[in-house]
Amino acid sequence: MSDNLVIAGRAFKSRLIVGTGKYRSFPEMARAHAASGADMVTVAVRRVNLTDKLKESLLDYIDREKIFILPNTAACYTADEAIRTARLGREVGLSNWVKLEVIGDQQTLFPDTEQLIEATRVLVKEGFVVLPYTNDDLIAARKLIDAGAAAVMPLAAPIGSGLGVQNPANLRILRERITEVPMIVDAGVGTASDAAVAMELGADGVLMNTAIAEAQDAVLMAEAMRAAVIAGRKSYLAGRMPKRLYASASSPVSGVVR
Repeated sequence: MSDNLVIAGRAFKSRLIVGTGKYRSFPEMARAHAASGADMVTVAVRRVNLTDKLKESLLDYIDREKIFILPNTAACYTADEAIRTARLGREVGLSNWVKLEVIGDQQTLFPDTEQLIEATRVLVKEGFVVLPYTNDDLIAARKLIDAGAAAVMPLAAPIGSGLGVQNPANLRILRERITEVPMIVDAGVGTASDAAVAMELGADGVLMNTAIAEAQDAVLMAEAMRAAVIAGRKSYLAGRMPKRLYASASSPVSGVVR
């Protein structure tokens, strides 16, 4: 039985979404992508060569027959900037999908939710499939869904921090209260156990970049993240045993030879 991640009617076999930044080389990036099993990768529109065909581009190392490109609006600090960047990505043929980022603080890279909601509203009206990066905030998520977001992407921790899930209670609340669209944990994952925890909390997927790209062996870490996301998803679906204060014998007492 398939267990695809479905966003806006499109099915993805992998629940792991990976990025394209910070790798030591484009060939290493391509090998990590293959090892991750991901069939969707994010590309920062403002950081990629889109016009000069004579220069090497990371797009040359992505097999677009197998991998779906999700443009993102990284480094945008206002709704207007993000809207223009999304439009540029569509105009150059990347996609009418967008991972929407509107940053509110340069040091923490936390999102500006007011500007994010406004940009979502505008882009949805223009026919974009919008996946907004947001805080782990139920109210913000609700407003983004009302604005037409195709998914909500709450952070686990600050972008690139590798701190792992810092507020599991909020993610649990989001999981219980957000059922209309997928919830994809975005940012803060540092190692495989972080990805497994996010999935065990009920996330529909995990998006990461730095945890793989800055690993000493990026390809091996990509393999680990692939396995962790699968394991975490199966664990969530299986339903964990209840926690108990005291021991509970694994073998029944009745029928014991005395």
